[in-house]
Amino acid sequence: MSVLFRQLTICGVGLIGGSLALDVRRRGLVERIVGFGRTQANLDIALRRGIIDIGTLDPVEAARDADLVMLATPVMNFPATLKAMVTYLPPNAVVTDVGSVKAWVVDQLEPLLGPAMSFVGVHPVAGRELAGAAAAEERLFENRWVIVTPSKRSEPEALNKVETIWRATGARVERMAPAVHDAILARASHLPQIVASALATALADESVGGYWAAGFGAGGLRDTTRIAASSPEMWRDICLTNRDALVQALALYRDWFARFERAVTAGDSHALSDLFERGRQMRRRIA
Repeated sequence: MSVLFRQLTICGVGLIGGSLALDVRRRGLVERIVGFGRTQANLDIALRRGIIDIGTLDPVEAARDADLVMLATPVMNFPATLKAMVTYLPPNAVVTDVGSVKAWVVDQLEPLLGPAMSFVGVHPVAGRELAGAAAAEERLFENRWVIVTPSKRSEPEALNKVETIWRATGARVERMAPAVHDAILARASHLPQIVASALATALADESVGGYWAAGFGAGGLRDTTRIAASSPEMWRDICLTNRDALVQALALYRDWFARFERAVTAGDSHALSDLFERGRQMRRRIA
């Protein structure tokens, strides 16, 4: 496959940005990869692993010659990051992102673009609880959903080139409107994070008879709370920027949790069986 961009600048070389860099390097889709970050230590890891060619803490240096900029920091840092770079980008640069929220990102970033620039919103649904350049891995996106959310500033050529990069990773690319994406991911991704974190928070200091209750948990507790180890900064930003959709998702969960509570309180074996069976059938569909 031929080169699509001369320089990819990744703002936030972590699990997602770093993994994409490894894939595009292996396939020769970009000529040079620049990492822009907040800490030299993480950039040094990315350099040692061959994820990036150049690492910098300077947004001006990161912006120069970047015909593709990927924002991969926590979502609420996107506007400030782009503001610091946009004056120094090539006039026809393409800006993309890998955030878990889309409507807010489009609203915040599109007004910052130069007149000839394009924006292509992207969400690779391949997150894990790990972070930083050390977590990056090749082939992370194979057979994973990558949702592309075209908007007013998504020029056709830019959209095609960005989608081509993601398809080259082996991902399943799906287009959605930003608001539709946010409503779906509030239920399929953001709600599970809150459920896991709420459970971990509830049990954080729970002691019974002098024993820490969570210390006796087995695979079920570990599996259910695994993503509670994710970045608090990242998830704080997602909750704040996808608030309306997430409130709806929380209401949905609250309703079904209340049904479990009523069935347990009443000792209703039939209701409990039905609820557990409904959950089991859903799990089978995604297994």
